[in-house]
Amino acid sequence: MSKEALRYLENAKEILSKSGIEENRYRDIKFVREACSTAYLSVLIAIDEYLIKRGVGEKKLPKSIDGYREMLKKHLSVHNGKIIRNFEALYKELHIAGYYRGLLEDVDMVKAALKSAGSFIEKIK
Repeated sequence: MSKEALRYLENAKEILSKSGIEENRYRDIKFVREACSTAYLSVLIAIDEYLIKRGVGEKKLPKSIDGYREMLKKHLSVHNGKIIRNFEALYKELHIAGYYRGLLEDVDMVKAALKSAGSFIEKIK
């Protein structure tokens, strides 16, 4: 697993621990949103590092979600067709629901999303 991506994922868990829990829900959505954003960044960092190892120059790294989709299709889906689906799920769960909309409160759901991010990073190392 990428050291930098792992560091971001660990930071996400630390941020999440700042929120209290009541009835299996995080009490402070601010920390959940921040943790989800940081976990999503860990996924993007892992993809960037994978692409660099495969010869993609830093200036050619994706700058948008569509750019990441294209790079994943070009460089990763050949080896693992599930990568795109996993990335899309993480994008929706962590970035959209968790960070952007602030919809995730359930402790088990948030922890599962962070675990999925770790699994994704492990797959593309």
